Amino acid sequence: MIKNKYKILLVEDESNIRNLVATMLETSGYQALIAESCSAAKTVYNSYLPDLIILDLGLPDMDGMHFLEYVRRDSPTPIIVLSARSTEKDKVTALDMGANDYVTKPFSSAELLARVRSVLRSNRYSSVEGRLPGGRFTLRDLEIDYDARQVFISGAEIKLTQTEYNIIALLSENCGKMMTYSAIIKAIWGGCAQDGSIKKLQVNMANIRKKFGAKLGESNYIINELGVGYRMNAERE
Repeated sequence: MIKNKYKILLVEDESNIRNLVATMLETSGYQALIAESCSAAKTVYNSYLPDLIILDLGLPDMDGMHFLEYVRRDSPTPIIVLSARSTEKDKVTALDMGANDYVTKPFSSAELLARVRSVLRSNRYSSVEGRLPGGRFTLRDLEIDYDARQVFISGAEIKLTQTEYNIIALLSENCGKMMTYSAIIKAIWGGCAQDGSIKKLQVNMANIRKKFGAKLGESNYIINELGVGYRMNAERE
């Protein structure tokens, strides 16, 4: 197997889960760095500057949210929260604080690896590259011309409203990252997430998915986690 040499910091205090995930990562060609507490995670993070962090929240010395906040003070390093906390409030809080994705325990190895690949792949779709003159986004049959504000699927232009385009551009610039309702609403309309604005977002997303040809039950290019938000799907179907 060709090593991809991505360094992944796993912050997890439960030995059985830690050993399982570390083995899974190493078997898939990643370099697993281990920390069992927030304080240890800070030391490893500062020493190795990992490409990705998988973070448990229930750590022995302090809440994992503290480490999430610590990293986000000065770094965009991708973070996947891996936690037994499964409420919408917990997920939204972590995502709004800067987590790229949120996986609940118990989890499948295949799902976690898919999230890892998706988050690492999202670096290819940075907003900086997209905003440059001639910037384009390509994902399977989907193509976005940022300069012309045009969207194509299989070479055919998809006619979107200005708001619909802005939503798609935002999701593409954060491809692989779960964007909460509040983050999208703030970026598109500049307001806070209230019942009316969430409904407006959902109506726009339903129109986009229809224009993209998504069938009921299919994730297509956009994944929705009910009550949390949307993610541009970087994984191949």
